[in-house]
Amino acid sequence: MSLRSQRRLAAEILKVGVNRIWIDPEQIEKVESAITRDEIRKLLHEGAIREVPETGISKGRKRILNMKRSRRKRRGPGSRRGPTISKKQAWISRIRVVRERLRELRDRRMIEKPVYQKLLLMAKGGAFRSSSHLNEYIEAHKFVKRR
Repeated sequence: MSLRSQRRLAAEILKVGVNRIWIDPEQIEKVESAITRDEIRKLLHEGAIREVPETGISKGRKRILNMKRSRRKRRGPGSRRGPTISKKQAWISRIRVVRERLRELRDRRMIEKPVYQKLLLMAKGGAFRSSSHLNEYIEAHKFVKRR
């Protein structure tokens, strides 16, 4: 009752996988007796053996997700990929703030010029995360002139 060889031959003839071969349950005896390729071709012509159509991939779930995203759902921080701002842009905005603060401190004569130059080079090297970090550093090292 094994139809393995018939299924294999039919798959080779139709150039499809073994699992995509359908054998008519009412004509199993006929198919069992077929052992040559010509007999299998004849059964294919008669319709006792058929090729099962390929099953596609449903886009239903994709459509639902796209509808939700169009309604601004599923767009939280956990779904975002990549940096929101480039590293270079982040650096530019950070260094501008720090340099502005240093100029301000120098112009108001709160720090001396040699200290200003030293801190400017440190800022260039990326020593300060923000202007508040710069302020902490200045206070910790007592660079502020007392009046």
